[in-house]
Amino acid sequence: MRTKINAIIATLLIFVTTVSCDNYLDLRPQDGIVRQEFWKTKEDIQAAVIGIYSSLLTSPPGTNLPTGMTNYTVSEYLFMYGELRGDMISPAGFVTTDQRDITTSNIIPSNNLTSWAVMYRVINYCNTVIDLAPAVIKEDPTLTQKQLNNYLSEALAIRAYLYFTLARTFKDVPLKLEATLSDADNFQLPVTPQSEIFAQVVKDLALAEEYAVKDYGNIASNKGRITAYTINAMQADVFLWMDNYDGAIAAADKVISSGQFQLIPASNSWFARVFAEGNTTESIFEFQYTAQNVNPFYDMFFQRPEFIASPRVLEEVFGIDFVNPLNKDIRGDRASLVAGSNEIYKYTGLNTDERKTLQEADTHWFVYRYSDVLLMKAEALTQLNRGSEALTIIDDLRLKRAALDLGQRINPQSKTEVTNFLLEERAREFAFEGKRWFDVLRNARRNNYERLDLLLANALGSAPADQQQSILAKLRDPNSHYLPINKYEIYTNKKLVQNPFYK
Repeated sequence: MRTKINAIIATLLIFVTTVSCDNYLDLRPQDGIVRQEFWKTKEDIQAAVIGIYSSLLTSPPGTNLPTGMTNYTVSEYLFMYGELRGDMISPAGFVTTDQRDITTSNIIPSNNLTSWAVMYRVINYCNTVIDLAPAVIKEDPTLTQKQLNNYLSEALAIRAYLYFTLARTFKDVPLKLEATLSDADNFQLPVTPQSEIFAQVVKDLALAEEYAVKDYGNIASNKGRITAYTINAMQADVFLWMDNYDGAIAAADKVISSGQFQLIPASNSWFARVFAEGNTTESIFEFQYTAQNVNPFYDMFFQRPEFIASPRVLEEVFGIDFVNPLNKDIRGDRASLVAGSNEIYKYTGLNTDERKTLQEADTHWFVYRYSDVLLMKAEALTQLNRGSEALTIIDDLRLKRAALDLGQRINPQSKTEVTNFLLEERAREFAFEGKRWFDVLRNARRNNYERLDLLLANALGSAPADQQQSILAKLRDPNSHYLPINKYEIYTNKKLVQNPFYK
């Protein structure tokens, strides 16, 4: 079985790397190969789904970007989209010009990081499974409807997550829900409004939940593949962006009431268990890097560092007890970062004393952890003026993390105070996990940007002093909160219209 699956994957990889791609979605295959030679057995479906997960770990083959553009992996894009415009990282010695320009809001359509080709390549893998896998049930009598539905759930959920990411990053993006199987397919597609992308994500996740697996029977699969609980976490996330707070609470409660997850109390081994090893009771969904397929962050943060933690993070975010230095938040020094050098440590550390070697750099990318679901519920409660309940959740998390008392006394009746406190806690809990910019933007944009101050304060916390006023002026235009469509996409798809801020 394993030999056949490996052979199928090898064939698929050869296929996609020989494709001629001259369109903005970068999805064009050769006629007939996918449809006629591949989809015969349930093992073929399994191999295709495994291929989707593999494409999340490495730059998908066939993603032929123009000369001079870098093929980043999905996890690298997730980090950069969520952190470069936040207030917790600073450029390091090997930062590229394009990366630095994102951090200072000096963004133009030719910037390498505005390419969405990798995301759409993986989306097309998902579309291919969704479109072609159902026909296999007529070819393979050993394939059950339940097995087919389980595979479809994984493809639907991953597609939904990638569209959710694109809509949060670019706002309006092309929506393609059918597989690209032929050169005759239409590659000239206009953008779909962000609100419609979110609605499609909700629709996909509802079907994915109906088809989903709750338990694969082993920890690595339960944490490294889509489960019903992964889908519930995604639902809570997108509902917050849609201001559907009751929906977010209902989705979060499905995870919380499952009894499958719990926070691990503070201890000397907490960092090693949760991050260096991964797949603990705190994990919901992690990209599973291994010693055979190491993560890209060892190079990004240590060998040739492109980013370090902002100098303000240790003292202002996590806090320092100058009287008793041993009294510290377990998420700070030698967990998220290294005091003094500000090296980002979360993806390279073996434990709180020593770093992994390059050959051991198998720390996962953390898409959703249990604490994320808890704090998303707290955010929804805050918006429903249930501040006391939100603070109970936050205080319990802080107790588990041995968080320092930084002197905050929060009025539970003040939505502003609770929101600020919640965002501070999310900064501590998810430092460098690709969430900071999205957390601030999501809360700032509610009620017609009632909390624009959050974005402005975010800029002041990280922008160079000589550029602060320019960055603040840009941020007052909501269109600047999203990246431009890359000029290559505009050139190859005449139906795309550039974000007006970048015209």
